Amino acid sequence: MPATVAVVRCDTYDESTVYDAVGRGLDLLGGASRFVHDVERILLKPNLLVGATPDKVVNTHPAVFSAVARHLAETGATLSWGDSPGFGNALAAARKVGIAQVAEALGVTYADFADGRQVSFPEGELIKQFVIASAVLDADGLVTLPKLKTHALTRMTGAVKNQFGCVPGMLKGEFHMRMPDVDRFAQMLVDLNRLIRPRLAVMDGVIGMEGNGPRGGDPRHVGVIMMSEDLVALDAAACRVMNLDPALVGTITYGERWNLGSATDIEFVGDDIDGFVVADYNANRSRQATTDSGKPKGTLAKRLVVPRPVIDPAKCTACGTCVAVCPVTPRAVDWANGKGVPPVHDYAKCIRCYCCQELCPERAIDVQVPALGRLLHRK
Repeated sequence: MPATVAVVRCDTYDESTVYDAVGRGLDLLGGASRFVHDVERILLKPNLLVGATPDKVVNTHPAVFSAVARHLAETGATLSWGDSPGFGNALAAARKVGIAQVAEALGVTYADFADGRQVSFPEGELIKQFVIASAVLDADGLVTLPKLKTHALTRMTGAVKNQFGCVPGMLKGEFHMRMPDVDRFAQMLVDLNRLIRPRLAVMDGVIGMEGNGPRGGDPRHVGVIMMSEDLVALDAAACRVMNLDPALVGTITYGERWNLGSATDIEFVGDDIDGFVVADYNANRSRQATTDSGKPKGTLAKRLVVPRPVIDPAKCTACGTCVAVCPVTPRAVDWANGKGVPPVHDYAKCIRCYCCQELCPERAIDVQVPALGRLLHRK
């Protein structure tokens, strides 16, 4: 059976428009009751990277969260929500986004992701155990609400990657240290999803992010909400919208290989997906790997060839976020010249996880390929 992806036009975040679009998408998939039931505890997992207002298009829009919650509540299920953002407190971040206020108004309770439990996963292809937020483990099912965005490490961040937030707090940094190359990182994310098994994914693609994502990019109007119970198929559909080859996205290739979902056998229902393709969507289509495929730290090739995060001193406010989130010990980006001036990267220590770029609040860090890397790639 092919995977089914519902594609619904939604050109605005007007609350009633989004509610109708989400309802239509659910109907195309057989209705909300296909995924949740009245006696179940269902956890909603938005993409909550950091506290940022909706106009920054960093997080799942509160109108999409509201629409999904309202439709699922009609089944009689008990709803909660939670996430573990990359930086800062989840509840504080959600208040800035507007999700916390929507959840309170709808009676959707906050589930703190701070505490976790170790879970054995012998079926894992790469990872045999995870520490998962207790709120995820205590729920009967999870519905994930990703945002259509680009990403420096994984090229795009969608339905599969959204579950990385189910790993509590700073434990996410440990995964970056253990798996500095993008292939192994993607494999870990696929195993994580094979363990959690979200019931449904609803992607906010009304206004996506392109370029220097997942935080420092630019808004791009796409005008679509897509949903599926097959997360790999949904991410493949997102790549189609971005005009990005899904074969370049490890969470898709390994997701299909390891039977998480299908990227090649997909049935689209609803509106014609080709009507939403943005041919010039600013995404990384280079065949060059985004990391060094696990080469030892400090190698000459790593310093001179592999893409690396670069701080723009004209934009940097020396806030220290990049220093705080660097998972390397000793840090690969630090106050080499003292606080109050831009931090400095030591590329011999840098594992190319791009956490600094991902979480920079001033959009002052970009990922650039060194001159030798550009020359070799052209050849």
